[in-house]
Amino acid sequence: MPDSTTHMPPASANAFQQSLPYSVASNEDRCAPRQRIRVAARMRFSCSSSFPTEVTDLSIAGFTCDALLQMHPGTLCWLTLPGLGALEAEVVWHSKNGMGCAFKNLLNLAVLNHYVAKFPAA
Repeated sequence: MPDSTTHMPPASANAFQQSLPYSVASNEDRCAPRQRIRVAARMRFSCSSSFPTEVTDLSIAGFTCDALLQMHPGTLCWLTLPGLGALEAEVVWHSKNGMGCAFKNLLNLAVLNHYVAKFPAA
């Protein structure tokens, strides 16, 4: 009897990439290159008020920002960049140097390119 998986159409890489949470994919390999930027933004955690932060790198999959608050991996947050609505993300790591978060939905490449061009790192 033939193996039923051999008759299934191949899944596209894009569909597979979007089906994995970033926190899982990042353990295997970074799924998107980071771009160094420096942009003032606002961040909000679940059930809290927003506060100012500075985003120091950005990719289509996530971002790193300055953060004084100690948040555990898995905590939901929303990042608001200038000119954009709030982007839902999840805390992946936190250290004394900042916090890394993964976007719930990948950032559009044109949006990433806009912020890299407009807010380059010093």
